[in-house]
Amino acid sequence: MFSGLNRFFKKFLPKGLFYRSLIIVAAPIILLQLIVTIVFFDSIWIKANKGMTRSLVGEIKTLSDVYINGDKEQIFYFTDIYKKNFDFVINSLDETFPKENFERRFSPMDRSLRRELKSTFGNDNYWFNTVNYLDIVEVRIRSGNNHLQFFFPKERVATSSVRLFVLWITLPSLILILIAILFLKNQTRPITNLAKAAQRFGKGDYINEFRPSGAREIRNAAYEFDRMAKRINRHLNQRSEMLSGISHDLRTPLTRLKLQIAMISNKDISNNMSKDIDEMENMLNDYLQFAKTQAKENTEKISLKNLFHNIESKIDNSNLIVKIDNESTLYGRKNSLERCFSNIINNGLTYGKKVKVSYQKSSNRIVFLFDDDGPGIPAEHYRNVFKPFFRLDKSRSLNKSGVGLGLAIVEDIVNSHGGSVQLSKSNMGGLQVKVSLPF
Repeated sequence: MFSGLNRFFKKFLPKGLFYRSLIIVAAPIILLQLIVTIVFFDSIWIKANKGMTRSLVGEIKTLSDVYINGDKEQIFYFTDIYKKNFDFVINSLDETFPKENFERRFSPMDRSLRRELKSTFGNDNYWFNTVNYLDIVEVRIRSGNNHLQFFFPKERVATSSVRLFVLWITLPSLILILIAILFLKNQTRPITNLAKAAQRFGKGDYINEFRPSGAREIRNAAYEFDRMAKRINRHLNQRSEMLSGISHDLRTPLTRLKLQIAMISNKDISNNMSKDIDEMENMLNDYLQFAKTQAKENTEKISLKNLFHNIESKIDNSNLIVKIDNESTLYGRKNSLERCFSNIINNGLTYGKKVKVSYQKSSNRIVFLFDDDGPGIPAEHYRNVFKPFFRLDKSRSLNKSGVGLGLAIVEDIVNSHGGSVQLSKSNMGGLQVKVSLPF
């Protein structure tokens, strides 16, 4: 039962820490004000209003009795006294009793008037109107064939302190809630900054300007995050430098081997050994390219049109068809994305004849589609080809596939930008690579 109620309330409660904290602060204040207001209206204002209305109706009853039973001198005397001292206007009308009802159902003043007039004069012998005039109430009392008309100020039946009470009970609450909003903003801002820094770090950005702030617990979490980020960066840099250094150092003995092979008289053996050395050089190039994906690079605003124009100029192949016309942009690391897209295009041109590049744009993401007319990849190997050093020997020869780091580099770059990469069958008969990136 309680779990069901918990799920029910979670649907309507805000998800953000700031708004939840604001509810925790504001809800007791609002509840207290409601209780105070209800108690005031019930025990003070309504009772005071009831007493004032009862006193007024008693005066109206007295005046009506004077008009019915008194002589002209008494009537004139009482009319003049009440006009001077109580701002009463009394008229004796020889016209039909009004039938239109102006009573407001939810007005405490109207309810009090109706209750007292009904108990004093009966159901059909009174009529009142509190709407037509701003500060005046009109009451009519049936008196035989005629009826009496009374005009008196509204303050006789409604206390003027209500508005002041509502003002003074509402204004402090608004001030307290405003102060709470300002303090909560300052308390939740460090958490928001920490979350943004973690998001940027997860996408591969290097966080250098991050400064811990806020409460002690938030500062401790920020310090630990900063230390963790530095340790991870140091580990990645050491791995990249080691891989780059090993690959670079191996070039020297390979160059010496090439010189020695050139001196061999047997050309068949020399050619075979040269092919093996060339293959080893290609493998080293792939290792170096994989190491470069971990290199430091700042995030910037990238024009897609310029990015693919650079890729087209470097590849220089007429079978590459790029349909990027609009001036769309995204935030990312330019060199990394250029390396990522170049790998996909080169793979398509290596195993097929044509590669078509297009894109689709949604509200917060850009989806790039790379289609080729090559042999494609079996569906059961869609996940395996993203593993480093994995090769499809049956459909792609070793000379073409290198060491199997191309798509691993692609996935690493896309994931570091907060995107995703998927493989499927292309409409051109080959492979379709779908790269989705936020912008």
